[in-house]
Amino acid sequence: MGKMVRTLSADGFVMACAIDSTDMIAQMEQIHQPSAVVTAALGRLSTAASMMGSMLKNEKDSVTLRLDGHGATGVLIAVSDSNGNVKSYVSNPIVEIPLNEYGKLDVKGAVGTDGTLSVIKDIGLKEPYSGQVPIVSGEIAEDITQYYAVSEQTPTVCGLGVLVNPDLTVKAAGGYLVQLLPFADEACIDVIEKNLKTMPPVSSMFAEGLTPEEVCKKLLAGLDPEVLDEFSPAYQCDCNRGRVERALLSLGARELEVMKAEQEQVEVGCHFCNKKYYFTQKDLEKMIREAKK
Repeated sequence: MGKMVRTLSADGFVMACAIDSTDMIAQMEQIHQPSAVVTAALGRLSTAASMMGSMLKNEKDSVTLRLDGHGATGVLIAVSDSNGNVKSYVSNPIVEIPLNEYGKLDVKGAVGTDGTLSVIKDIGLKEPYSGQVPIVSGEIAEDITQYYAVSEQTPTVCGLGVLVNPDLTVKAAGGYLVQLLPFADEACIDVIEKNLKTMPPVSSMFAEGLTPEEVCKKLLAGLDPEVLDEFSPAYQCDCNRGRVERALLSLGARELEVMKAEQEQVEVGCHFCNKKYYFTQKDLEKMIREAKK
């Protein structure tokens, strides 16, 4: 499980959230077994989704991040609940491209920049809230920052990082969000800007053993931060047989009859956790009868 902390400056002008998502992204890597650059990309998006999910108000709320830069990875999706638990998926988990000019994994090159970042929040309304912004960097953290500026008009800085070992396992992963709240004064903004300039790379901070609370204290140094709440998020898929059965029913009786005629047994896999569900001819007959009602 990961650890996430949210803090607030003593004057109430700035919120900082930080997460050590190493365990969570390691679980994601074990499920999807992506190449190194895809682990970095999907790990960053999943980490961002976890922090954004923790900011939702109600227990059943969720947020979905969908990144489509028309790059080699295809579409990347990360879904988080209000406790920061995440599940994620990528269209093409295996992408092999050269390192970037800095000798780092080329997330931008793999993800692409000719597309959009979509944020869909299901907060119990008739229709989910949806915001969409053009991709500005493909490095993901800058794109999250852009989303908040354009769609929510909230000054925000996002930092994300994933370190991948030579054997493709995850060495460290984490992130932070800093947000200015209404009525933040110039002096407060100056302090935040100064702190951000001295922040080490995200992944190196967590690789060196810093805790999320210590990262928040760095971000809000000089502003007497207080811990608001803590989370222990995990990579967690909420699929089940009943949900898959309802998805099959939604296809209609005719499509189910075609499946029954062509297959002795229908296999349905979950994109997020790779769990397999199997439906026999008898199961299909029952669903066909129900679909015809």
